[in-house]
Amino acid sequence: MRPRIAVTLGDPRGIGPEIVARALEEPLDAEITVLGADDQVAAVRADHRIIVGPWGLGSGEQSSATPGPSRVVQAGRIAGHAIERAASLAMSGEVDAIVTGPVHKHALHQAGFPWPGHTEWLAELAGGVDVAMMLASERLRVVLVTTHIALRDVPSLVTQDRVIRAGRVTEAALQDWFGLSEPRLAVCALNPHAGEGGLFGDEDERVLRPAANVLGAAGPLPADTVFVRAMRGEFDAVLAPYHDVGMTAIKVASFGQAVNVTLGLPFPRTSPDHGTAFDIAGTGRADPSSMRHAIELAVRLAGRRRKEKED
Repeated sequence: MRPRIAVTLGDPRGIGPEIVARALEEPLDAEITVLGADDQVAAVRADHRIIVGPWGLGSGEQSSATPGPSRVVQAGRIAGHAIERAASLAMSGEVDAIVTGPVHKHALHQAGFPWPGHTEWLAELAGGVDVAMMLASERLRVVLVTTHIALRDVPSLVTQDRVIRAGRVTEAALQDWFGLSEPRLAVCALNPHAGEGGLFGDEDERVLRPAANVLGAAGPLPADTVFVRAMRGEFDAVLAPYHDVGMTAIKVASFGQAVNVTLGLPFPRTSPDHGTAFDIAGTGRADPSSMRHAIELAVRLAGRRRKEKED
């Protein structure tokens, strides 16, 4: 049986619907289910399974063409309920993996979905499992120890336990989903020069080095070299202590080719490496490459899992 993939179209005001439509123009060896609202799915090829939910308008609410707060709430509802439906399909075994289109976090919050991002939300929908956010390309894999938090909060939240948990989730996913029997991990330092012996902060020696030792990982290694070493093949994944140090590295290395993967879920979840791009939505300028890569990776991961179950 071919892998079964659910694809959400994301915020209807953004580029999600158009990049999904274009990403699905070329055939895939998979059964694709597309989740969205009526006006979103119109451009998607009819040979895919379509699930259209009554997720936008409530009684007496304004149409999606109306500017202002009502439109924001409506967009958040459409995107949020599609995510919940996709996760439900995956948890029930009706699909093998999900791919999520870009969302607008403010709209989701306005619509009553309080999570800081897909990663934390899907962990909750899957029963409160430990998860980690990976950005992966052919050149580099980066896993975030902390995700969507203020930079001022990072030092207190980068704990040994958090680094070790992210490392364990990463190790298991690289083995089970990517087929790497002995994953080689590196821990990226928090401070310049990995703290320079405490001159620039003690977190690297006090927190990150003991965690790296428990994981059998290299590091902590300075941010200005560890990603280059990984791209040269020395490591299979780098654990980055905070969002921007990891995201900047992967996007400079592979923008448009990278895929967001949520590790630790009982099903694979991928997404493109960019946001809603409201400024170019509807202009035909949106690049579907990352969405196509996200769908292709979901198909590969789901196919590997199905084969392992059958064996």
